[in-house]
Amino acid sequence: MITPAFDLSQDPEYLILNIRVPYTRTSEFDLYIDGTDFKFYAKPYFLRLTLPGRIVEDGREKAKFDIDKGLFTLWVPKETAGEHFEGLQMLTSLLAPKGSRSAKPLVEDVSTGNENCEEDEEEFDWQVEQEVYMESSEEELRSLQKYGFGNQRSGVFARLQEELSDVIDIKNPEGTTAAERRQARLEAESSAFSPDHYLADLFEDDEIQRLLKFRPWWKQLSTSTEEEGEQLRKFTNCSYLLDKASRRQAWLSLIDILLAYCYEVRSTEGEHNVESPWTIRKLSGTLCWLETYSSLIEVLVSFGRRVLCYPLYRHFTLVSAAVRDTIKILQSGRACVLKCLLNIHKVFRENDPAYILNDLYITDYCIWIQKVK
Repeated sequence: MITPAFDLSQDPEYLILNIRVPYTRTSEFDLYIDGTDFKFYAKPYFLRLTLPGRIVEDGREKAKFDIDKGLFTLWVPKETAGEHFEGLQMLTSLLAPKGSRSAKPLVEDVSTGNENCEEDEEEFDWQVEQEVYMESSEEELRSLQKYGFGNQRSGVFARLQEELSDVIDIKNPEGTTAAERRQARLEAESSAFSPDHYLADLFEDDEIQRLLKFRPWWKQLSTSTEEEGEQLRKFTNCSYLLDKASRRQAWLSLIDILLAYCYEVRSTEGEHNVESPWTIRKLSGTLCWLETYSSLIEVLVSFGRRVLCYPLYRHFTLVSAAVRDTIKILQSGRACVLKCLLNIHKVFRENDPAYILNDLYITDYCIWIQKVK
């Protein structure tokens, strides 16, 4: 669990909490309000406070979320209007579990109550230890490796260690250079390649041939759906200042992501399933290894290797089909590319914790592709 950065203020009627929760799904959060107890949970963040005054949940509470800042603001009514809560700046004290301000015994008797041990282990530990979040200095942030859209992000996974292995394959993205990431990716691919699986798909290819006959939606373009329009309205209108090298990397990474998406659509015949988020991010070196490519050849070789190493269907004709599909999408213009990105955004948005990749890459691509020339 991650303790989010937070601060508290008040007015005569309300206690006001500002909680920073970047890279989380705002549609899924839990609140617990009871007297001096306040608990907030939005995976992977958990905040438990023991307050100096009593609050109530009576229908007057209000909440607002600033997507750009990742800032959740909550107004909670005071039980006694006009009461002044002392010590709201003492954040460490507020984080302490109820009752922990008294000294604990140096020796505890753990021999009693063992019969309920298994049952207790399954319950969530609401008294989990918390630490005050400390912002990284500019010097520390500059020392971290860059990744994300246009290589503009850093420090994200330093706070999301629990989700790291479920999102990307690289172990230490903050301290691993681009060259080290690539070397580790190539070694992982060589280790994952199965000659038996490859030969089985090569000579028993009835299923492969059926997939090759599938006609994806971009063969006959359709108009945007109401859901896609709603998602576009939720995005923030912003500009991206990318230098020439960053723009080139952005285009190459976009092609890499589209290749993975095209393979996934064809392999599922347009019907996304529970494996779709895994397939898209696993086949994209950009999403899985935070790879930064310098040429189109590197993108194509990387994608081809990954198709022959990881998914259910490992056949080179599917690599060629995905390349042709991606060319068709790019030739169809920005509207078609945007529709693909919105589809990927939805697939990741509905999966935990793949939604983090939306914040790192896909959301920015959805905005950028509408303006790029």
